[in-house]
Amino acid sequence: MIDRSHITGLVLAGGRGSRMGGVDKGLQAFNGTTLAQHSLQRLAPQVNAVFFNANRNLPAYAAFGVPVHADDVAGYVGPLAGFASGLRHCRTPYLATVPCDTPLFPLDLVARLAAALERDQADIAMAAAPEEAGPLRLLRPQPVFCLLRRDLLDSLTRFVHEGGRRVHSWTAQHNTVLVPFAGPEDDERAFANANTLDELQQLDGAGVNPR
Repeated sequence: MIDRSHITGLVLAGGRGSRMGGVDKGLQAFNGTTLAQHSLQRLAPQVNAVFFNANRNLPAYAAFGVPVHADDVAGYVGPLAGFASGLRHCRTPYLATVPCDTPLFPLDLVARLAAALERDQADIAMAAAPEEAGPLRLLRPQPVFCLLRRDLLDSLTRFVHEGGRRVHSWTAQHNTVLVPFAGPEDDERAFANANTLDELQQLDGAGVNPR
């Protein structure tokens, strides 16, 4: 098993928040705190250390007591820029990524990703969860919930600087294993994200997943 001490956690909070009217998602209220701090508190016990990727309001994120690193590429180009910044500042062999707008992600997320990555000797482990609707309950990849080997930095930096933006297009270049979170013990809301303020209010009212 990959030991927790070998994994750094990254909370992605560098987006535009365009579907929330341009607000900074990570600083929106959730469960008596903010989305960013809630995600930090949920991820921290699963890894050795945590930091934020953010592109505005950096002092507000720094006030949570962990390092904050902006994208290396200007223009809000998407989560891969956050991945690249995270890998550049990572000092452990592995980096686990979560977005700030999906506050009920599993408390055993990193352990299960690490087990799959080790088992399959993969480069990347990516979570997958059932579609929210539909009778077949097909698994859908969750591309911003990943465990990455730090030595992928050169590949990702090159991909982003050549104009690559899609997570799946980059992960397809490497040995990537999908890790299902679809068992009876898994919360169906675990990967529900808040793209709008209404969705955030619904998640806030649902309470915090204890698992």
